[in-house]
Amino acid sequence: MKALRRTSLPHLGRRWWQLPLASLLLAAAVWMPPVQFTRPIFRYVVTFDITQSMDVEDVSMGGKPISRLDFARAAMSDALQHLPCGSEIGWSVFTNQRSLLLLAPVEVCGNYDALLSSLDQITGKMRWVNSSVIAQGGLYSAIRAAADLGHNTDIVFITDGQEAPPVAPNETSVRDIPQGLVHGWLIGVGGDQPAPIPRTNADGVRTGFWRADEVRQLQPTPGAPATAESHEELSELRETYLEAVAGHLGFGYKRLVAADSLRAPLTDARFAHPTPVATNVRWCPALLALVLLVWRFLPARQFARKPKPASAAAIPARGALSRP
Repeated sequence: MKALRRTSLPHLGRRWWQLPLASLLLAAAVWMPPVQFTRPIFRYVVTFDITQSMDVEDVSMGGKPISRLDFARAAMSDALQHLPCGSEIGWSVFTNQRSLLLLAPVEVCGNYDALLSSLDQITGKMRWVNSSVIAQGGLYSAIRAAADLGHNTDIVFITDGQEAPPVAPNETSVRDIPQGLVHGWLIGVGGDQPAPIPRTNADGVRTGFWRADEVRQLQPTPGAPATAESHEELSELRETYLEAVAGHLGFGYKRLVAADSLRAPLTDARFAHPTPVATNVRWCPALLALVLLVWRFLPARQFARKPKPASAAAIPARGALSRP
């Protein structure tokens, strides 16, 4: 009985409690409600310039030239993967004198596939007219729309900065928009060298390139010093102009140079809004239950007792052994 007690009771004392505790943890993993944690989240309406200059293929990704609009969508797709859950993103497009809200901001993790799918549908085929008035039109309506949405909605406006009809580079004011009404980013995309602008028909099919006599050129201001000849049929990133507009609005400015260029601005701590977010932590008790179950069903270690060494008195003296 003593030998049986020594071998069975330690085994029960070490293992009996693990199954009930694992069952409780599994029940908690099934029924535990989400836990509220305060975390920094972001809320943006991202506006894409879809005018014809955004079809210029003077940027590259993976060593291949692509259009400015495709590059902007690829950068936004990358940034979506790095926004924390609870953040919200909406889509808007700009052409002519207004930005049109396509999708009000929705939570990124629960709607990730839908956001990617709808992002792929933003193309030049959605363009309803060919003119492009950025500061006095597109930005104005984008900011007003974000202000109407409320809930700390910021904006991201992606454009090459080319306006049609053209405006003087020093005309950077945005009408009736006080600085600080809405915060956000003005994102520039495009190359530094002027490139021909593809011309497309109503079905989005390219029919050639715009010629100088088909677009309105920038007219010199009377009394102003002579400037270089205008070539509005060509397009490059108007970075100086966009930086001035961003400074007037109190926006940040960033240039797209790589597919990951939007990660940093969209997760900038200055645009974060601390918000209680329901977080699923069911994996914690489930993981602990798994550890307990693995521990419970591991084979018990068998420790063989080492034989005690014989005492010196039990060892016969040399020569004391009997000979046959």
